[in-house]
Amino acid sequence: MRIYIFCNNAVIVHLWTNTSYTGINNMNILLTGATGYLGKKLLPVLINDGHRVTCCVRDASRFVYPDNIEENVSVAEIDFLEPPEEFLPGQRFDAAYYLIHSMGSTIDDFEDLERQTAENFVAIADQLGIKQVIYLGGFDNNEKLSKHLSSRKKVGVVLSKGKFQLTMLKAGIIVGSGSASFEIIRDLVEKLPVMITPKWVLTKTQPIAVRDVIKFLTGVLMHPECMGKTFDIAGPDVLSYKEMLLLFAKVRQLKRRIFTIPVMTPRLSSYWLYFVTSTSYKLAVNLVNSMKVEVLSESDELKHILQIEPLGYEESIALAFERIEQNEVFSSWKDALSSSSSKGDLLNHVKVPEYGCFKDKTQLNFSRPTDEVIANIWSIGGNKGWYYATWLWNIRGLLDKMAGGVGLRRGRTNETKIHAGDSLDFWRVLLADKKKGKLLLFAEMKLPGEAWLEFNVTSDNCLTQTATFRPRGLWGRIYWYMTKPFHLFIFKGMATRIINAKARR
Repeated sequence: MRIYIFCNNAVIVHLWTNTSYTGINNMNILLTGATGYLGKKLLPVLINDGHRVTCCVRDASRFVYPDNIEENVSVAEIDFLEPPEEFLPGQRFDAAYYLIHSMGSTIDDFEDLERQTAENFVAIADQLGIKQVIYLGGFDNNEKLSKHLSSRKKVGVVLSKGKFQLTMLKAGIIVGSGSASFEIIRDLVEKLPVMITPKWVLTKTQPIAVRDVIKFLTGVLMHPECMGKTFDIAGPDVLSYKEMLLLFAKVRQLKRRIFTIPVMTPRLSSYWLYFVTSTSYKLAVNLVNSMKVEVLSESDELKHILQIEPLGYEESIALAFERIEQNEVFSSWKDALSSSSSKGDLLNHVKVPEYGCFKDKTQLNFSRPTDEVIANIWSIGGNKGWYYATWLWNIRGLLDKMAGGVGLRRGRTNETKIHAGDSLDFWRVLLADKKKGKLLLFAEMKLPGEAWLEFNVTSDNCLTQTATFRPRGLWGRIYWYMTKPFHLFIFKGMATRIINAKARR
């Protein structure tokens, strides 16, 4: 028997012969990238495992997490691109997760941004006495790496210079509802019965389910066999991107044909992804450059250490669709809510997409009580109308009805109360948290894309109103720019009247 003693008076016993490592709880953990795709999924798992987590974000006012974990979550504002200063003085942390990346924010200089961010993090981690840092990078066992994969490799080198033990995990394509790769594949398969694709779709890759990534990330935490080591993590299937598309279609019971041509350049490929899918152009460029490089797992050592058997690709797709957020999940929320006296916390499930979207944001400060502004928001739609240019909303509803959509005929069931799952004119209520002043609507009108409308009232007397549109191909982008002139006055006028109108209780 070997005993390892760590901080917080926690003792773990690791029997090399008959028992496996089960981990320790009650640790202080620093979580970077807490607002990202993996960070948001990892946070509740760490809390459920009994840890206290400090989430590093650039804007604390925009970071929302579920009420049921708030006692064990702290939020710290920090921009790792800024020179490191004294951070959380007097505090010490056992471990940290480094989940920061800049691939979707820029095309040319993200390598410098990632290096600078990593260097600043190392300085802060050493200051906080962190014993282990867990970093998720990408496969890098090819001599001709893309800028993105090369940058992730260099970040690992920077992190290895810290005083802490670095545990680095390397992964390829991550499969899960809401992930960039999943949504791109979904866009391609569900929208295009026939695809003319560039030759990089023949590149082999090794996808892994997001739930397995989370298992590996939590499994290596303070594990004695994982300290200071690097591991590959991957699913069992080695597939080309073409095979991934066709298997996705198989799971969705769709017939698709794919033809590859050698003449499509990386630039044309990037434009192809940009116009056909909901990804941003910057992300499309970096993805295409990475997809041209074949990088596969070289070892499955970690799955034996942690006793994790990763899911296959088809099973990962099937399970992802069980948890699809937004338009394919909200209808079942309503059924669940109607049969239960407890609404639960929908913040665990609702996430407005960030990449590949157009946004129209209005922020207004007000001097009246916040509950009056919230009451105005909770009265929107139906007979009350939309506060500003309601006649334009009515025209849009009529056009939607003529096109076979729901129109405005549904109205609302109650003049002052809104619950998650309710229909609200041609919107569906995804989240109605009156205590936090947050209302999130999803458009059920006929659109060449998907649309969300979000209202958020903060305790510092500020209303943030955000319209998000994720276009579907070229027509979706044309639609956005055609309606953009109307947005300039409709959304601003609506927000202004919401904060000034007499509240209806």
